Amino acid sequence: MTEPTGGLRLTDERGRGLTLTYDGVDLFRYVYGPWDRQLESPRPYFHPLRTLSGRLVSLYRPWDHVWHKGIAWSLPNVGTQNFWGGVTYVRGRGYVQEDNNGAIVHTGFDAIDAGEDRVTVRESLTWLASTGEPWFTERRTFGALVGRDGWTLAYATEFTNVSGATVPIGSPTTEGRPNAGYGGLFWRGPRSFSHGRVYMEGRQGGDELMGERGRWLAYAGDHDEDDAASTLVFVDDSGAEQVQWFVRSGMYACVCPAPFFDVVRPVEPGASLAFRYAVTFADGDTGPDGAARVAAATAGITSKILPLQEQ
Repeated sequence: MTEPTGGLRLTDERGRGLTLTYDGVDLFRYVYGPWDRQLESPRPYFHPLRTLSGRLVSLYRPWDHVWHKGIAWSLPNVGTQNFWGGVTYVRGRGYVQEDNNGAIVHTGFDAIDAGEDRVTVRESLTWLASTGEPWFTERRTFGALVGRDGWTLAYATEFTNVSGATVPIGSPTTEGRPNAGYGGLFWRGPRSFSHGRVYMEGRQGGDELMGERGRWLAYAGDHDEDDAASTLVFVDDSGAEQVQWFVRSGMYACVCPAPFFDVVRPVEPGASLAFRYAVTFADGDTGPDGAARVAAATAGITSKILPLQEQ
């Protein structure tokens, strides 16, 4: 691994996490060796996450949902298994605590490329069911790029069914709970971001944008102590289809591009699913017009930041 003297610097805590620093500010810590109990469905996550000015824009293990951790690839309804953490929503029964909390386990880094202005990491993982059996193998690639509007986290995943049986992937909504289509690349924001501003193309608001479709969604929140604000702009880079968004602002701040919001996708043995996303972290409240401009600049960036991911 290269370690530049200026700009971006990537540090590996062997067996625990990667920390990305830019000019003295820790932009993220990627914990690939989590210490969570099985009930929380252990899986890698990004936390803390900060803007270029050093403002914290993620939350770790909040008391209301201890399995929420920064930004993490998390899926609640994977066949009979839960790779989200905690309780599972079951049709006709509601939320119940089953003995079904699986884990997404880091098995190795295939490549790490760190330069002064961008970083790319390629990782292999295995999804283990609560029984210890492997259900999926995953190739994950993520990277970071510093730009005019802030810095961008690019994320790509391709996971393959190795369980030997068809595995349907859905959400609590597909199990019967309205507007609970969470599952995917999920972000939990700081407590101070509650009642923040949500921007989409031609729309702005809050909780009423739950389940809306679009190529991008931005969330602007306020920080305690210094009257500052930050904006996160999420872009679906997976393809032309407009994704449904899981978003909350009133109860707490969270965003998730949700490919299984209201549809069950059966994954046959040996078949794969792939998704690509980018998140730009900007200081200040961009407003709706600024969010649209940042989204346009962010779209397609995964192909620039993630050259190691096979197209």
